[in-house]
Amino acid sequence: MNKLRELIAKNIAGKKVAFLFVLTNLIYAFMLLVTIPKTVAYSGGMKLLDMMPQGYGSEYVNELFGKLGQEGRDAYLFNQIPVDMIYPLLFAITYSLLIAYFLKKLDKLNTSFFFLCLIPIIAGIADYLENIGIVTMLNSYPDLSVAQISTTNIFSIIKSVSTTLFFIVLIVIIILVAIKWLKLKRSGE
Repeated sequence: MNKLRELIAKNIAGKKVAFLFVLTNLIYAFMLLVTIPKTVAYSGGMKLLDMMPQGYGSEYVNELFGKLGQEGRDAYLFNQIPVDMIYPLLFAITYSLLIAYFLKKLDKLNTSFFFLCLIPIIAGIADYLENIGIVTMLNSYPDLSVAQISTTNIFSIIKSVSTTLFFIVLIVIIILVAIKWLKLKRSGE
């Protein structure tokens, strides 16, 4: 854990974090504006599995993959998933460094609060496992097992919960940084 703490501490320069933030969000915007709509166009408006934070069951997966048809499943597999194999790494690195950056501003980086930096890493790992599950299901459709779907669904939910938790933590930390900044500003006047 100390090696990870050192690695993160070495990489929280403001410009580096800002660059990664912009890059990560450009990739996310590309997915939201290009690859996801392109794939959803085949589904008759059904949400893709990646976009279902509360999970899904066998019936939904079979209906979605059926409505997508071969072209839609190919769009999912060869357009959406490749971009979504880049995004989780960027998400994990960028947002782990972002939390660390703000924790340093609060003088809390070298405390147990450091473990908050792991939340985006957990989300990124869960996203990769979700993607692997989706690829496996797309390749084995229509022969999907309940275990395949359930396992992938678990990773989808872990991704969603950890991503939501990350954003809550980030908002709280930013509020604390703002309060500290305002106190310092007032004491300097």
